[in-house]
Amino acid sequence: MAVRLSPAARIELLTALLASFGDRATVNATQLEHHSHSESWHPPAAPDVVVFPTSTDEVAAIVRAAAKHDTPVIAFGAGSSLEGHVNALEGGVSIDFSKMNRVLRVSAEDLDATVEAGVTHRQLNKALANTGTAFWVDPGADATIGGMAATGASGTTTVRYGTMREVVRGLTVVLADGTVIRTGGRARKSSAGYDLTRLFVGSEGTLGVITEVTLRLFGLPEAVSAAVCAFDSMAAAVETVIATIQLGIPVARVELLDEVMIDAVNRYSNLSYALKPTLLFEFHGTSAASVTESVTAVQELTGERGGSDFQWATTLEDRTRLWQARHNTLYAALARRSGGKPWVTDVCVPISRLAECIVETKRDLADTALYAPLVGHAGDGNFHLNIIIDPANPSEYEAVKAFNARLVRRALAAGGTCTGEHGIGMGKKQYLIEEHGEDAVEVMRSLKRALDPHNLMNPGKVV
Repeated sequence: MAVRLSPAARIELLTALLASFGDRATVNATQLEHHSHSESWHPPAAPDVVVFPTSTDEVAAIVRAAAKHDTPVIAFGAGSSLEGHVNALEGGVSIDFSKMNRVLRVSAEDLDATVEAGVTHRQLNKALANTGTAFWVDPGADATIGGMAATGASGTTTVRYGTMREVVRGLTVVLADGTVIRTGGRARKSSAGYDLTRLFVGSEGTLGVITEVTLRLFGLPEAVSAAVCAFDSMAAAVETVIATIQLGIPVARVELLDEVMIDAVNRYSNLSYALKPTLLFEFHGTSAASVTESVTAVQELTGERGGSDFQWATTLEDRTRLWQARHNTLYAALARRSGGKPWVTDVCVPISRLAECIVETKRDLADTALYAPLVGHAGDGNFHLNIIIDPANPSEYEAVKAFNARLVRRALAAGGTCTGEHGIGMGKKQYLIEEHGEDAVEVMRSLKRALDPHNLMNPGKVV
């Protein structure tokens, strides 16, 4: 890890932060270790200090103090990211948003809300419980809204409700010199100037620190139903998804698990699904009749492709159990290899190429000794591999690294992307030029230099 701070400068910065924030600034070894990593496979890198602000003004003060000492700043939400986004590669100040967790405003009439960056996905929906609205971007982990905006997150409901790029209407951002700006607004549309909101959504903390987020909400569906359907082949399962999307059938979720993942899920969540490629569906509608219409249409498509009869999850309890099992797929995979560590990767391709890409990937895996259950948001063409490696086995690490490179290049050759939702972080920087080209990446670098000339905002990530 590169070290920017001299011992004298480090003491000066720590003294200033401790004087301003008291016990909300810490150099406690346990806290430094906690903020040195997330859920990713990347080696940890600890910050010099962790600070817990309670307002945008305090975040701006922290950033100004860091800038004065030429010190990096890394925003830290729930620590659930997967490509090393929060690792403090050059030391510096980790800004922990756990104390900025207020829902500032909810408008059920306008279907929007403004929250502080430390509010988590589940906290927000709990606050919306009696409003008739919901926030539907669901990454699985109880990530913070600020972190989700920073990584351009999506999840199981993207096929109907979109990603963070679609639902974020405005941001409050602290720039590298401590300047506070507000982007976007509450209007449904705007053609006023550059779209700064979309610039910061997905920037992974490399252009500024997000402190507040204004979000689009959705009304709660009147009727919800979920079902599970198994197939004899991966191709048949994906072809069902393609037909569903092409016909415009309004599914809210359509998740794909391969037979290896189903086996792990059965064991971990005490279920008994057939050990076959499997689709998990959820249907939302304005009435029971509209849901029934969608279900009937999808059942016809599954039947034509050899799918099993639907196993229903109609009660809230059954649906919660089903989706909890889906969200626990990483833990289910980890449970199959004692002492293993996760290397989670994702790619996204046009859905017309999804079956081909997955079949080729499964064939590639069969030629390795890797344990890599597959799970994906099939309606978006996005799939993940929960690779579980032996951290003490260097040859296995090299095998995963080579496999991941082949996976990414397979997706790029199909017109896809190296990451559908995990982001670039420090893990996929090498593929950004392959995907976008040197000229486009240089434009990204130019934006970075313009907004962060001293490379203080989460250095070592993205570009």
